[in-house]
Amino acid sequence: MSMVDSFEKIPCQIFADLFAGSKFVAQEIAKLIREKQNKGEKCVLGLATGSTPKTLYAELVRMHQHESLSFRNVIAFNLDEYYPIEKQALQSYNRFMRTNLFDKIDIDPSNCYIPNGEWKKEEVKQRCQEYEKLMESVGGIDLQILGIGNNGHIGFNEPGSSVYSRTRLVTLENSTRIANSFEFANISQVPRLAITMGISTIMKARRIILMAWGQIKAPIIKRAVEENITELVPASLLQNHNDCLFVMDEGAAGDLTRNRSPWLTGECEWTPKMIRRAVVNTSLKLNKPVLSLTNSDYNDNGLGDLLVEKGEAYEINLQVYYMLRDGITGWPGGKPNANLPNHPERSAPYPKRVIIFSPHPDDDIISMGGTFQRLHDQGHDVHVAYQTSGNIAVTDEFVTRFLDFAVGFENMFGMDSRKSTQILSNARDYIHHKKTSEIDTPEIRSIKGLIRQCEAKATCRYVGVGDDHAHFQNLPFYETGTIEKKPMGEEDIKLTVDLLRKIKPHQVYCAGDLADPHGTHKVCLDIVFESMRRIKESGDDWVRDCWIWLYKGAWQEWDVTEIEMAIPMSPEQVLQKRFGIFIHQSQKDMVPFQGADAREFWQRAEDRNANTAHLYAKLGLTQYAAMEAFVRWRY
Repeated sequence: MSMVDSFEKIPCQIFADLFAGSKFVAQEIAKLIREKQNKGEKCVLGLATGSTPKTLYAELVRMHQHESLSFRNVIAFNLDEYYPIEKQALQSYNRFMRTNLFDKIDIDPSNCYIPNGEWKKEEVKQRCQEYEKLMESVGGIDLQILGIGNNGHIGFNEPGSSVYSRTRLVTLENSTRIANSFEFANISQVPRLAITMGISTIMKARRIILMAWGQIKAPIIKRAVEENITELVPASLLQNHNDCLFVMDEGAAGDLTRNRSPWLTGECEWTPKMIRRAVVNTSLKLNKPVLSLTNSDYNDNGLGDLLVEKGEAYEINLQVYYMLRDGITGWPGGKPNANLPNHPERSAPYPKRVIIFSPHPDDDIISMGGTFQRLHDQGHDVHVAYQTSGNIAVTDEFVTRFLDFAVGFENMFGMDSRKSTQILSNARDYIHHKKTSEIDTPEIRSIKGLIRQCEAKATCRYVGVGDDHAHFQNLPFYETGTIEKKPMGEEDIKLTVDLLRKIKPHQVYCAGDLADPHGTHKVCLDIVFESMRRIKESGDDWVRDCWIWLYKGAWQEWDVTEIEMAIPMSPEQVLQKRFGIFIHQSQKDMVPFQGADAREFWQRAEDRNANTAHLYAKLGLTQYAAMEAFVRWRY
């Protein structure tokens, strides 16, 4: 028994990353399968879909191929399926399970049960009842695997689902449809209905393991694990299960009390970073500036041990205030000819060679447009590396619009437009007859990539950076034509190593935003990290003087307790950044794959930057219109 148990009402196991967590869950599944095999019994698994279990299924496939794990005794029931949807559609969970697991292991296909998105509407109720009876006929589910939605749904049991609910047809909340829209061409194609096991059905499983990866899941994990049971957070109902375990990575566990306020759950090592977190969080909680906190505030909020170890509140307040103040700078490349020992960046060398790695062709301007402009205006040699083509985020309508322009341009000036006319005709015909199970042709993907490349070049010119400083890597891992990307490969690393060695930067900026709903940012970040690691190991001299700064993208911002460099922006600079984002016309208005946030990218960026500035002001620092935030990666 530990103090953690007084906060967490469901057992939690936390791993360094999703790979370690998935491996643990795979081992638990394999252990159960083998135990059942030794007894000559069937093993009944309840399986989930979506991005969460992909690494789990990959590990199970590996164990089957290399560790002789057999699935011949396994019966699998899937949680849910969109409705209506064809089995062969790219987004169907039937296809998902076959592609990611069933077709790669030795499970008997007749033992794989998935709700059918092709059932006739008038038959759905009866089919759902039969699904329930089928589960009961094989003895019930031994182990149920779950993910968790940002609104707390498990399966497709949305907030408000009854604890007594069983397998049924449900209406999807708009937030869920938006969150899942990255799987479809646009929001209008996301089904409004789904078939799902009910809460009661899930709770009948003898054991449940729920998995959660990434910081985007942290708020709902805290509500499900630490707060009261409520049908408004369906995952919280799992508190009533006799054998339920939440498995998560450090990001998803970030808001749990053991991590957010570890001083409340036991002894704490009071490092400067921990002191800053404790004092800043207390300041924000009490809505008092840091310098106004008192000894009583510390004692009343669980920080009595900090006073005992470090002294009076006044001195601790000053220490934290100076940490925050010294991280604010208008000189992201370092202030030249200045001796500022506490400045987040070095003054020398000046000017610096800088690479901004942009996973998609607009992340540079969306995430750090103000800093990008400042670096250029302050005389640094700024390069931008656009890591992927971003072609899947261009709508079909944009393709036909630009082809119309190309043909019209040629006609206007009397050029031979027969080839362009034929390309346009072929593209229109393909798009008109395109099915949800089809991916774009290489030709259409190339056109979409070119549209985004032109927008990125225009952004660089807007900032003042020449075309020769815009590098389009088109990393191969991305070029699948589908949402599902390949893992990081050697060619991706080689392209990045070559670019880094060519420029020999003093500063590198990378996207550290791992909440990207389709995972591209994570792969792009891993590629840069691995490239830098290899360059360092090979002994390149320049890499010792290269600092790496991480920014966050359209989905998140750094926690104010983590920020190491904050770049303030005036109202005019905010507008300048907005106009730079507007250059990316293919991403304006309603764009594909924008996750659970319905705002446009420029709105998200402005709100995020303004909120960061507001938090600094609440802590007692100068009030700016906006701030862009960075954390340094030390390698």
